[in-house]
Amino acid sequence: MVSSSRATARTWCGLVVLLLPALLVAMDISVLFVAAPQITSALRPTATQWLWAMDVYGFVMASLLITMGGLGDRIGRRRLLLIGAGLFGTASAVLAYAPSPELLIAGRALLAVGGATLAPSTLSLIRAMFADGGQRGIAVGAWTAAFSGGAVAGPVIGGALLERFWWGSVFLMNVPVMALLLAVGPLLIPESRDPARAGFDLPGAAMSLVAVLGLIFALKHTAAHGLDAAAGAAAAVGAGGVAVFAAHQRRARHPLIDAGLFRGSVFSAAIGANTVVSMAAVGLGALAFTFMQTVHGLSALQSALWALPTFLGAIAGAAVAAPLSARTGAAGVLGTGLLAAAAGFAGIAFGPTDTSLAAFIGGYTVLAFGVGTTATGANALVLSATAPERAGAASGMAETSTEFGGALGIAAFGAVSSAVYRAAMAEGAPTDRDPAPRETLTAALAAADRAAGPAATALRDAALSAYSDGLAAAALAGMGVTALAAAVIVPVLRRESAGRRARERG
Repeated sequence: MVSSSRATARTWCGLVVLLLPALLVAMDISVLFVAAPQITSALRPTATQWLWAMDVYGFVMASLLITMGGLGDRIGRRRLLLIGAGLFGTASAVLAYAPSPELLIAGRALLAVGGATLAPSTLSLIRAMFADGGQRGIAVGAWTAAFSGGAVAGPVIGGALLERFWWGSVFLMNVPVMALLLAVGPLLIPESRDPARAGFDLPGAAMSLVAVLGLIFALKHTAAHGLDAAAGAAAAVGAGGVAVFAAHQRRARHPLIDAGLFRGSVFSAAIGANTVVSMAAVGLGALAFTFMQTVHGLSALQSALWALPTFLGAIAGAAVAAPLSARTGAAGVLGTGLLAAAAGFAGIAFGPTDTSLAAFIGGYTVLAFGVGTTATGANALVLSATAPERAGAASGMAETSTEFGGALGIAAFGAVSSAVYRAAMAEGAPTDRDPAPRETLTAALAAADRAAGPAATALRDAALSAYSDGLAAAALAGMGVTALAAAVIVPVLRRESAGRRARERG
């Protein structure tokens, strides 16, 4: 355990090491999208196999985050981090040379297990290494910037590698970084664990897995296939799992999560803010790259390069969170971030984004700034509200809220965008003989490619215009959600702060 109140030079060097896994975990969420054409060409998976290859990473990682966070509290967070680094590196090597779709899916699942150990371990180790609240805020900001940067850098670095090497290189690049972490981690990162933990809540871990997996599957299935019986059944299983898990945590001798955290408003507000900004970032991101590549005619690599300013926006937001917190408190940080995100959404919803790529990127960058500010403030709030010995499970909870928010964003933003697209195409698209172009942009563009002359041009223009309308509608919904979150969360935190000051005076 780190006992001094101020971080040493060694501690800051240890932080740099902790940023490496955060960067790579985020990169591997997005890099598969860039490598998809080469992988599908080489391995020829079926549609079902490719869907599993895409989704298994998120399913497995989201379902294990709380469990792995609690396990780190029990066996040691550095130990779990190093175990995860070994798993992540091994899985990356398996993926790089996978000869079949089945091994690709298995490798992605193993990669997710490693990722589930890395994400909560890094955040909880920051809680242990930085006892000073101001320095911890800076460290959390750096962690948030690394995580955000990985999501943006994944397509850029992946695209650059694919220009010169085979598709496996996008996974093989993880191996030397994990080897470096294994080599220097024991030297620079102190071990920390809960000294009082005498057991591990295995039933609670199983319940949390069922609960999270059910909810995430329901959201992803709804996004891909609409709301049907399978989605409803999964949602019911997930909701039931949450209820059973919550009841068990109140009775368990060694609970994964301290139920008392949710009795205070600070932790709940931080988790809620994390969920909302993750929904905003991932929900819009799922639409943004298609928008740039179709409406604005960019390649995948060009789209990733155009998205780099959003990375800078997220870094700027993460950088201002700590000093802003010192001046305005948690309410000021989360309020500023959520309202900035709402302003970014407004720029996309009402700006000339279909004709001006710069206008779209401008709004997207303001949104990223708000996400960076809010995520940094929320994660710092989670850690400050949590006792150091319980930081692992709390970090896992924060990471789970991020995954849940992302899945919710894809489902909700996708539903809004699709509904507006279908309505616009039903009104003005020349698709009387074939209903498929009215359902998806992909089908409309394929039909336009098969057609010729003015009819093809009219269909393409109508589809691109309808998709732009759908994106604007999704941004409008995002503006409403983030503004509403600010209106709810800020007063809660202000009341909590006022109550705390009153107790201190009394």
